[in-house]
Parts: sequence; C-alpha cells; structure tokens
Amino acid sequence: MSQGSIFNIQRFSLQDGPGVRTTVFMKGCPLSCLWCHNPESQAPRTEFLRMENRCMACGLCSEQELAGQTAPAKGAADVAACPTGALRQVGRELEPSVLVKDLLRDRIFFDQSGGGVTFSGGEPLMQAPFLLEALARLRDEGVHTALDTCGFANWEVLQAAAGLAGLVLYDLKLMDEARHKAATGQSNRTILDNLKALAGIHRSIWIRVPIIPGINDDEANLEATARFLASLAGVQQVDLLPYHRTGAAKFARMGRDYDLDEVQPPTPERMEALAAIFRARGLPTTTGGHP
Repeated sequence: MSQGSIFNIQRFSLQDGPGVRTTVFMKGCPLSCLWCHNPESQAPRTEFLRMENRCMACGLCSEQELAGQTAPAKGAADVAACPTGALRQVGRELEPSVLVKDLLRDRIFFDQSGGGVTFSGGEPLMQAPFLLEALARLRDEGVHTALDTCGFANWEVLQAAAGLAGLVLYDLKLMDEARHKAATGQSNRTILDNLKALAGIHRSIWIRVPIIPGINDDEANLEATARFLASLAGVQQVDLLPYHRTGAAKFARMGRDYDLDEVQPPTPERMEALAAIFRARGLPTTTGGHP
C-alpha cells in the first residue's frame, strides 16, 4: 500500500468544485510560480517552518531553525518542544485507506450539497500511486472527486487519474512558452498537449486561469487562451482567479524572497472586462475564487 504526503485537509471548501467539498492539499509541485499562494507545497519532503511573530528565541529548537532554515535538526521533536507554537510541521505521511476513512466523515455534507473531495496541492500527480488508490476508494464509496492539476505530468498518469475523477480542474497560466517558463520555471508544451488530449476523453473540465497583473493579464495572452479553449470539447467552464497576496507571508516564513511585492490585486471591474474575452468565445466564465 502506497503512502502519500499531504500538508492540509480543508473542510467546507466552496471554491474547489461543485457543492461543499473537502480539499486534500498534497506536497510536491514541478512548477515554481512567482505568485504561488502555497509555497510550502512545492517541496515534496516534510518541512518545518518558523512563525516569526510567535518565536521568542528561547533556544529550545536548533540554531539552524533560528537562522530561518526550514529543517530543524530534531524535526518533529522541535515542533513538540516549542512553547509558543512558532514551529510548524508541513507535511505528514498517510496511507490511502486512512485518508479515505477520514474524508468519509464529511459524506453527509457531500450528499446534501452535491459536493465531494478535491485533490489539490502542490501537484497531486507527483504522488500518482497514492492519488490513484485514494481516488479509486472514494469512487467505490460513491463520493464525487475532483483533480486540481497544473497538467505538467506524464500523460499516462494524468489519463489514469482523470479516468477516476468526476471533474478535472485544470490550471492554465500562459500560452507563450518563454513567458510561461519565466513565470513558472517550466515550459508549457506538456501542459497544452495534455489538455488537448484530456479534452478528447473527459467531458467535465473546468479551466482555472490565475490573473496576475503584469504577468499574464494582457489581452494578447488571454485572447490566445480563450481561442485555444474554445476549440476543446471537454471544457465546461472557465474560472478567472484574481491574484491575491496570501502567499507573501508564507514566502517570508520560509526565508524566501517574494518577487511580486509591488503587484496589486485586479479590481472587480478589470476581472469582468477580462471575462468578456472568454464569454465572447462562448465559454461560460466566472471571476471569483483564488489563484
């Protein structure tokens, strides 16, 4: 039986698919988006973060941690010893059966609202054996599932996971390869090719486009995005997600620089203007949520 590393289970989520959902956030991501609001998800390994506003420099944890590193010498023992709760462990190992048993506690909310479980991250496809087993177990229990993916994965893995998921939430950031690589650290060729292939076999795909001012909110990029999506049969809707600054504080806690300090969230009026680009192509489009 495979094990997986998760860093959060968020209950009563309303932004990760239809109905009331429980979202499982998994560790590890092949991208390093400049605006990432879950930077603690990027590394596949367990990390230990220090909350500056709680730390009183008592010396009970390692000097390495006090210097702002993310791996205290004693790991979980340091977390337990911290008198102020300044140290936080990010990532824990679970077996699929244990996770699914926990998730089924929320079945009444799924049944009443038409909701279910969403696997997010990070990138869930980086932990394929664990993800596939968890999806299969939930399907056998009659629970609706959604896969939230950046699409940067081996096609066979994506195909297998999508085949078990009732809904795929597919992130699409930039159409130009060079700009995509500059903003995320990776080419978008695999992402676009996978989406084209997925749209041919899956009929429930929601596209999520983060709107990051100065990065991808120009009309040329969004026109190209809308044109591409309009050609895909499996796309049911497009969600434009306005940039927010939630990730900035997390970058600081991890001792990492945040490159978008000067960027401000787009206004509701700006979001509606951008949504019109997609609606003009016949794509049902929303302007809420978060990137």
